[in-house]
Amino acid sequence: MSDSWLLLTNDDGIEARPLQMLIVALLARGHKVAVLAPSENHSATGMKLSLGKPLGVRERTDICSKLSTEKDELYMFELDGTPCDTVITALDGGLEKLMSDVEVKMVISGINIGPNLSQDTYHSGTIAAAREAGLYGMPALACSWSSFNEEGVEKAVEATIPIIEACLALLPDKPVNLRRPHVDVSSPHLSDWPNESQKAWLKEPVNALRTAFQHGELILNVNVPPEWNGKYATTRLGMRWYRGAVVLDEDRETSTFTIGAASIDYDPVERGDCDADIAGFSSITCLPSWPVMHPLALDERLLAWCLENSQSGMPVWLHN
Repeated sequence: MSDSWLLLTNDDGIEARPLQMLIVALLARGHKVAVLAPSENHSATGMKLSLGKPLGVRERTDICSKLSTEKDELYMFELDGTPCDTVITALDGGLEKLMSDVEVKMVISGINIGPNLSQDTYHSGTIAAAREAGLYGMPALACSWSSFNEEGVEKAVEATIPIIEACLALLPDKPVNLRRPHVDVSSPHLSDWPNESQKAWLKEPVNALRTAFQHGELILNVNVPPEWNGKYATTRLGMRWYRGAVVLDEDRETSTFTIGAASIDYDPVERGDCDADIAGFSSITCLPSWPVMHPLALDERLLAWCLENSQSGMPVWLHN
């Protein structure tokens, strides 16, 4: 069994069945798992933070005892906060307080119930947790089951484990940039905007992508469809539109609005995540942690190179 740990969180809450299924599968593969997840559902909260508010934390030994009989391979804590709260709490001192013998190698957020495709990446609490980990310099992956029906979700577990293990094979036992003690804005994988004259990554693009992942500048977003064909596709963000999102209740003196979606429209995009999902592939999208114009933003041309050179299966840089 590895001495390194995986940190798991989600936005559906610590009692969510898909999260617990992923834990059991990882333990069966010999991985050690530390969990700090929200105590309640925080879906679609994006990168919301509970600023200035004391957040309760509790160990969930009741769940641990159901998932594992080994005391040194699983810790589970719940936090009265958002997905991003859990990541910040864990990586900025919480792990040392709650689980002093844990040294995390990678952060995994999910498995989420419901797709996180296209513009969902802006609203998703699942992806927000992975992105927050990236901001803290930690390698991170978000994973979702692209159906709101839990039936068959074991396929998402089956599809996600090989991706996690491919990532782990490329990571050192100790994170190289946790809490960002080293900041090098001249790293080859970063954009040199507004100059955009250099492509320093051209000499070693695969190494540049791996470094970006190891340092948290690149995170992975995985979506597994109910009709998964057993294959993977490296994708970009696609296009889907929520129609009829607002329902107005006019039967009351004070009108109320409910946000949901009556239907979802889709526009085809070459190599889009929505398109891969519809075709039955597990979509793997390489997402930048930092926004355009930030000094640590990924070079978009490097992401384009990754897409162009990952014609089938997982991203080219994940292959040993």
